[in-house]
Amino acid sequence: MNPDANLLWQAPRWALAILLASLAMLGPFAIDTYLPAFSGIATSIDATPTQMQQTLSAYLFGFALMNLFHGALSDSFGRRPVVLVGIACFTLASVGCALSETIGALVFFRTMQGLSTGAGIVVSRAIVRDMFPPSEAQRMMSQITIFFGVAPAIAPMIGGWLYVHLNWNAVFWFLAGIGLVLWIANFRLLPESLHISQRQAFNARHLLRGYLDLGSSSRFWLLALASGVPFNGMFLYVLASPAFLGEHLQLAPEQFFWLFLLTIAGITGGAWTSGRLAGRITPRRQIRHGLLIMLLSGVINVLANLVFEPHPWWALPPIATYAFGWSLMVPVVTLMVLDLFPERRGMASSLQAVVGSVANGIVAGLIAPMVMHSTISLAIASLSMLLIGLAAWIYLRRRWPQTVLVSSLGH
Repeated sequence: MNPDANLLWQAPRWALAILLASLAMLGPFAIDTYLPAFSGIATSIDATPTQMQQTLSAYLFGFALMNLFHGALSDSFGRRPVVLVGIACFTLASVGCALSETIGALVFFRTMQGLSTGAGIVVSRAIVRDMFPPSEAQRMMSQITIFFGVAPAIAPMIGGWLYVHLNWNAVFWFLAGIGLVLWIANFRLLPESLHISQRQAFNARHLLRGYLDLGSSSRFWLLALASGVPFNGMFLYVLASPAFLGEHLQLAPEQFFWLFLLTIAGITGGAWTSGRLAGRITPRRQIRHGLLIMLLSGVINVLANLVFEPHPWWALPPIATYAFGWSLMVPVVTLMVLDLFPERRGMASSLQAVVGSVANGIVAGLIAPMVMHSTISLAIASLSMLLIGLAAWIYLRRRWPQTVLVSSLGH
């Protein structure tokens, strides 16, 4: 933690939460905002559905690749420079997407977007732990999760409106505008949270040693799986929303907002509850509650799909409940990841994001197309992702029970 942390931010804490959450929201916005315009983009640039899917996969794997370095760079050069360069590159890449006239150009600039957006979500986590002790950091992370969780839900609605009333290019001009506003806001407001005494040497041997330390830590991988994979249990439904909502639930396009509205409610409710519980119950209990809520909602979702014909009144609430459980536990797990290696929080945040983004890429490029045409398959896939995270957490608790204790004491 920065020894001068109490001097870095004098404005209200919620203002810092909004600033950091805005950085984290860039990634989901870049993924979800253009989804409603898929068909229009394909027609405009003469692309096949498979080629359009490549624009999503290129972004996600570019995001995963560069996430290996955002945190390490911020550990050496500071949080602020990495954030500003990342936002600037994202803004220019968004302009390139808006001006693209071929599928090759669009894939290229989508890759550039993916390579740059990770700076926001990775570095914002490290900034929180630089500036706050454990219980306060959990409250701040919970506030960030509230704003971050809204992004995947409202982004398709904004993108759909822009596409219908303007054109698909307007979606990427919108993203470029967000990037410009964020760059100005962070240039003027974002403090440098990494103390000069805590900076790491920037050389190949030092970086390699850091990656080896984290990569060889079973506790790190288990925590990363426990937080990153279950997220896809609800993200799967966002990716499959055209088929799930339009084909299976027979909702008109203007009714799609119900899924996103309920998901927002679940995420914000869980994150708010997580912040209220900070310091009142142990991290272990809070994570257990979140996983149990996700497990129950996942099982009910599968059973309901086996017994009943798909209908919105019962098909949507389990997804919202699942989202509540995820956002209840993920701020705590994220802080545990950062506290495993206090001297390399940026790098730890990077690798955690890599695990999550690789899982997102697999779900978007492989799993969603396989299961989206059956509500039963969607429900089973969603539950399976939760079970992976649950198994990782149970093994961690049994093999290294001291991990939670050490994290809760804020070493």
